[in-house]
Amino acid sequence: MLEEKTTVRTVSPHAESDRSSTDPRPIVAHPWARGVLAAIRLSIGWIFLWAFLDKLIGLGFATPAERAWINGGSPTHGFLTNAVSGPFADAYRAIAGAAWADFLFMLGLLGIGVALLLGIGMRIAAATGALLLFLMWTAVLPPETNPFMDDHIVMGLTVIALALTNAGDTFGLGGWWSNLGIVRRFPVLR
Repeated sequence: MLEEKTTVRTVSPHAESDRSSTDPRPIVAHPWARGVLAAIRLSIGWIFLWAFLDKLIGLGFATPAERAWINGGSPTHGFLTNAVSGPFADAYRAIAGAAWADFLFMLGLLGIGVALLLGIGMRIAAATGALLLFLMWTAVLPPETNPFMDDHIVMGLTVIALALTNAGDTFGLGGWWSNLGIVRRFPVLR
């Protein structure tokens, strides 16, 4: 029979500044729960990285090779020209295919995917991932199957929860990353 070991940690409102590098990092005590959070982190990280790779080299799933970014295609043009709807559609169509939009979109997919897969920079990955997902949600308002809720909102909230629970520490480099001098000096990099 599995025994659960539960620990309770009191956190002051100033926990970030109070915490020393010797304090335990796990927020979630149960090892299976940490494992599930790590699996979710790795899964979402792979979704972002796969989207980057598919748009970069045209793996033939969402992007055919002839429309790949390395072959002169635009990662934003097709979707922002044809699939957007709702109150922000004109704004999104106006930036479709812009070099800066393509660059930022691809940089976001790559950075968020790598950060989640490695378990590093989880705060920045959560903030930028939630923002990117929110923007993608606003591009197709209202969602097809619900008046307001869809997978973009759920995944955005999930990446925030992953950062808040130190999910990068389990099957990731989050613990090591947190102890780097620059990360301790600038906690936003955690």
